[in-house]
Amino acid sequence: MKTQTTINDPVLLAIIQKQLDHITLQMGTVMVKTARSPIFSQSHDFSCFLSNSRGETIAQADGLPIHSGGGGFAVRALLRDLGKDISDGDVFILSDPYEAGGNHLPDWTIIRPVFAAGVLAGFCTNRAHQSDIGGGAAGTYNAAATEIFHEGIRLPVLKLYESGKRRDDLWKLLLLNSRCPDLLDGDLAAMVGSTRIGAERMSALFIELGADRAEDYLDAVLAHGERSMRQAVRDLPDGVWKGADVSDNDCFELRDVETHVTLTIKGDVLTFDFTGSSPQIRGFKNSSLANTYSSVYVAVSSFLDKSIPRNEGAYRCVKIIAPEGTVVNAKPPAPLTMCTVFPATDIMNACWRALEQTDPERACASWGKLVHGISAGRQPDGRMFVMYHWHGQAGGGAVKGRDGFPMTSAQMTLGGMSIPNVETYEQSYPCRILRQEFRLDGGGAGEYRGGTGVEYEAIIFTPSEHHIRAEGGRRPTGLGCVGGLSGAMAEISVFELDSGRAVDVPPYGAQALPPARFKILGSGGGGWGYPKARKPEVVLRDVRDGVVSVQVARDIYGVVISQDGKAVVSATPRSSSV
Repeated sequence: MKTQTTINDPVLLAIIQKQLDHITLQMGTVMVKTARSPIFSQSHDFSCFLSNSRGETIAQADGLPIHSGGGGFAVRALLRDLGKDISDGDVFILSDPYEAGGNHLPDWTIIRPVFAAGVLAGFCTNRAHQSDIGGGAAGTYNAAATEIFHEGIRLPVLKLYESGKRRDDLWKLLLLNSRCPDLLDGDLAAMVGSTRIGAERMSALFIELGADRAEDYLDAVLAHGERSMRQAVRDLPDGVWKGADVSDNDCFELRDVETHVTLTIKGDVLTFDFTGSSPQIRGFKNSSLANTYSSVYVAVSSFLDKSIPRNEGAYRCVKIIAPEGTVVNAKPPAPLTMCTVFPATDIMNACWRALEQTDPERACASWGKLVHGISAGRQPDGRMFVMYHWHGQAGGGAVKGRDGFPMTSAQMTLGGMSIPNVETYEQSYPCRILRQEFRLDGGGAGEYRGGTGVEYEAIIFTPSEHHIRAEGGRRPTGLGCVGGLSGAMAEISVFELDSGRAVDVPPYGAQALPPARFKILGSGGGGWGYPKARKPEVVLRDVRDGVVSVQVARDIYGVVISQDGKAVVSATPRSSSV
């Protein structure tokens, strides 16, 4: 076993960590500027991260935490399967959550080994959600899936490039299994290109540090992350706390699907035990093991000090027990495509509720769950389009010192995804977006208010297949904390464009429709702290901004606003939040 490195200069380690993080940012810039699909070039539904030669993640500064937190599973699957057959110029691809360390099938993972002075020093990785990977539904989310075979092509660890030469047979196979081969062709090339830039920068850094000591420096970076996290954990009280979240359906019928966690803190170790969670379900809201680990890491990282490095060394003191055959560690062939969204959110919420009890000042209110849709059809020139209704997103949860984001991507991205530009969307797809504005009284009341969510309305002008996932429409999902209230529930409605006839919208499902009009009220995020502790002048601002009504200001916040809406008449004395 390799002995512990003695490199412990905190300034040097911080500089190296920042350099590694910057390499991932450079990779992300290449991806945004060269990818063909709007899901990448506008929404940033991809993540870049770096690993050492053993597959431990050392930097993950660009992208979505749910992608990269469990990224080490994928790199270690590569080492397990093809570790003796790695050469400079090789590029690998994988996706399968059961066999290849993937989180779900649409997230294809490109991995490039990095050599310095002829020695394998690490890996550059880009994990990106493809527009379409075949399967039973256009756009990667097949709500009718009851096994993973219904969800699209499964990729074990495969060599896509051999010593710099592309395997055209495999490339063609991948394109043949997508309804959007023109997009996939460009997107794969962008992913490969981003890892090439990352590998060049990473190799140059190793040579600058001294190629013979590169592994020592990376070990020291991981050890620094571990020390930082263990110190943060020691600052929390020892004890046992419980948390939970629940979904009200299994994609086919209403039933409670529960995620339970028992958090044990002992010294500098956190143990998250998901024993008691529901058995795996027949719908596609089961979690893969990599996704469960990512979800826990996201919850812990967002709760503790932001200065702690985001590498796998920091997570060495986090122990996870995820019983096989449950919704947090499904057995094959259970479907998994939705795992990075709603199961990830449920896992995060359960962890947050347990962590909240250890230090309420750090607590994170839940973000509203999405009522969301994908429309897929043919452009006038016959090309397939897959349009995500990103503009109808939910509001974020509040934390101490900051209101929740008014509208943002799903909770497990922590705001890492971007909402595309409306005008660009209308040029890219046969659509017109009629409305996108903040909801009135959508955000959960609190000393810090939850995000409002949005009112969204759009027309799809061509006959299309619409895929609905409506998790936030039957109960509040943006749960408040530390006395804060929950955000408003979501709503979705669909109307045929010509007749105006309302269409029955299932919680999950696919519908082939003529040109149609979509209306979404996005879920509101939860509030932090007691509402009457909110500053009266801030409540007045909310009223004037049109996101809090005069009635809610009076009845919930205890702030009476003048008839002209320009001044505070009276306010209930503020009360402490904690």
